[in-house]
Amino acid sequence: MNSVRPKNEMATLVLDNGACTAKIGYSQEAVSIIPNCQFRSKTSRLKTFTANQMDEIKDPSGLFFILPFQKGYLVNWDVQRKVWDHLFGKEMFKVDFSDTSIIITEPYFNFSSIQESMSEILFEEYQFQSVLRINAAVVGCVAPAGSLSAHHYFSSQPSELCCLLVDSGFSFTHIAPYCRSKKMKEGIRRVNVGGKLLTNHLKEIISYRQLHVMDETHVINQVKEDVCYVSQHFYKDMEVSQMKGEENTVVRDYVLPDFSSIKKGFCKPPDEMVFSGKYKTGEQILRLANERFAVPEMLFHPSDIGLQETGIPEAIVDSIQSLPEEMQAHFYQNVVLTGGNTLFSGFRERLEAELRSLAPAHLPVSVLQPENPISYSWEGGKLLAHSPDYDEIIVTRDDYEENGHFICEEKFDI
Repeated sequence: MNSVRPKNEMATLVLDNGACTAKIGYSQEAVSIIPNCQFRSKTSRLKTFTANQMDEIKDPSGLFFILPFQKGYLVNWDVQRKVWDHLFGKEMFKVDFSDTSIIITEPYFNFSSIQESMSEILFEEYQFQSVLRINAAVVGCVAPAGSLSAHHYFSSQPSELCCLLVDSGFSFTHIAPYCRSKKMKEGIRRVNVGGKLLTNHLKEIISYRQLHVMDETHVINQVKEDVCYVSQHFYKDMEVSQMKGEENTVVRDYVLPDFSSIKKGFCKPPDEMVFSGKYKTGEQILRLANERFAVPEMLFHPSDIGLQETGIPEAIVDSIQSLPEEMQAHFYQNVVLTGGNTLFSGFRERLEAELRSLAPAHLPVSVLQPENPISYSWEGGKLLAHSPDYDEIIVTRDDYEENGHFICEEKFDI
């Protein structure tokens, strides 16, 4: 007999545990997006900062990141525990473990040893009342479609029975097809290109051409987010970026932060740019031209930097072609973007154009982008927490104590 109280009396914490950020919040509340790592800074090397304590660092230059994830998988449990202790503790979410259910995401193809460790830590160390481990894209599939179309994904419309999620995050880009919210495993594809690779590549380019920034991951990541975009016409933009003076509409000057008067870097407006001579303000400037679009281009052509990988459009087509022929048209009509890389200006339009050129001519192609692709999966988890089937898919602490990790393997489809 289960001693767990009815779900409606229990709090449900939704944690989309990403390799870069943790998206966390109770199912009745709004999401908080918090760095999923620890930091040390040049100025205070002895002190370690955790998650959102980054705001306390006066000089974030030369930040040293200690990440729980490596190559997309959770391997550093010491760091992850410290981040979770901070998130679950008094400063943040004040979790009453004995009265809380948790929905937590994990990557595709996760190693069974990592799955087992996660179940053990959540049940035995934190003692959550019940746990649901799930892939981020699964909860993305039940997320609100209001910002995308007038109908829910799994409404009676045939094109919306099927959903192809493209999740381009920190470590990887995953392509995952779902039909009636069931994962179609034969169609899952992974491209080993993510935000971390783009930031590291931008650091190398800037260090080679202008200024040594290999230790400035935090600053250059901000530069990438502020300045980079996906080109619609790569070779045309490349020609423009080599022009001189004001004819060059691609070039931008980025003012680097000095962390005293300038706390956060910013892009100079085009009409304030000086093309000959120096700025009189004494600001430290990065001049960015073809880097702006050449770095995000790796998502479409990883071979540009010698990676033997297919680009995202080809991986999507390969995924769809591996599925039954009668379903393929529906997947082309409902490609949904999630993850931070999809926020690059022009990403959706370029992906749709490339898919259009690769897909069979008689099939319509539609690529949809939610209002906030980063928290989209978390919103789906929030909906899942209130679904009538929720009690059927979780593992309770009583179940775990009676059957061990075996019950998790049986119930959770990772």
